[in-house]
Amino acid sequence: MTDAPVRPIRTAAITNLGCKVNQSEMEGAARRLRELGVVVTDGDRPADLVLVNTCTVTAEADAKSRHAVRRARRTSPAARLVVTGCSVQVGREAFAAVDPAARLVDNRSKDALLAEIDALIGRPAEAGIDRRPLARPLPTLSGVEIEGIADGRASVERTRAFVKVQDGCSFFCTYCIIPAARGPERSLAPEAVLADVRRALAVGHREIVLTGINIGTYDGGWSERGFRGAHTRSALTLAGLVRRILDETAVERIRVSSIEPQHVDDDLLRVWADGAPRTLPHLHLPLQSGDDGVLRRMGRRYVSGDYAAIVGRVREALPDVAVHADAIVGFPTEDDSAWARSLDFIRSLDLAGLHVFRYSARPGTAATRMTGQVDGPTKKLRAATLLAAGADARARWAAALVGRTASVLFESVLSDGRWVGHATDHTLVSAPPPTDGLDLENTI
Repeated sequence: MTDAPVRPIRTAAITNLGCKVNQSEMEGAARRLRELGVVVTDGDRPADLVLVNTCTVTAEADAKSRHAVRRARRTSPAARLVVTGCSVQVGREAFAAVDPAARLVDNRSKDALLAEIDALIGRPAEAGIDRRPLARPLPTLSGVEIEGIADGRASVERTRAFVKVQDGCSFFCTYCIIPAARGPERSLAPEAVLADVRRALAVGHREIVLTGINIGTYDGGWSERGFRGAHTRSALTLAGLVRRILDETAVERIRVSSIEPQHVDDDLLRVWADGAPRTLPHLHLPLQSGDDGVLRRMGRRYVSGDYAAIVGRVREALPDVAVHADAIVGFPTEDDSAWARSLDFIRSLDLAGLHVFRYSARPGTAATRMTGQVDGPTKKLRAATLLAAGADARARWAAALVGRTASVLFESVLSDGRWVGHATDHTLVSAPPPTDGLDLENTI
């Protein structure tokens, strides 16, 4: 990739699949490209350089990743194509077959991707950071009367910044290929995180989302581990990192991405309660199943009673918090009884949101060798049932918000003039525009 380019690279397109960590990584690449004077677009437009960041969390994600590479080559036949991410890490040969000319960068080399971009572009960046404001930002208002709940069809511009603080996982849940794709846990130094937060604020972001593959293991770059990888001592905990961000930056809104329930300890809850309203009342706690036998076979580190108790502690500490969860249906040995117990438990949680996945056998994981594999039609039916339950829960939560006032980060304007954005609890809401003459060109 260090060879001189055949033609000047003036434009770059980025296609990103998968998690918020992937998104954070590609935002860093986009920022670097802009610093080098390259115009960055999305992956649907022709470009001189194309970056595709892949995902392997399910077989469907692998297929979508390969399709994205094919589409990128069709859209930009003469481009320098760089493919990276988790699917490349575990399935390099498949991508080499899809596009032999593509430059494949596995996750272990991804940290050097920015240096490779510098070499490929072949010209130094200007001093300083990219401080151009976001295009046509909308303000954050603290007293918005919520007129309705947006249905998700509106195009919402991204106005929050995803800041990666941690990578990797050593938990080895029996269904999960991510430890093989991402490697063991490691954390960014707090100074690096603070620099990224300040950089995001400098270009106009008002909300920061801290991301990581297993973010609750954040240790500031050093820790001692005990049984099953549990921290016994560390340089800095996630709660300590949040304290530093609140104390040392002007961030107005901060969230954490998905965090394992057992990592939501009293210290983190105390920081979150004390940091309000800057710390937002929204937590995503992956569950995966409501049946204890399935949870044990998944290798999860809690049973349903533990999870319910954690949710109870969260709600006691943060009374207005919106709790979201993940669930997998059709895991091996999930018979009809286990499925019924799981569904009943999930319904009892009164969640604000639910992500549903059908179990997907991933090569090399322990679950692929288990007996009691669930057939495809059954998984599809259970997923539909759980999606409906999640939609009902989300509708109940959202209905309770209508007519209330909330702080909303507006992100888009609909054709009828109504504004759309996320409330502090991450509910996507719509509201009429203000009538007090706000200048919509103000940098958020």
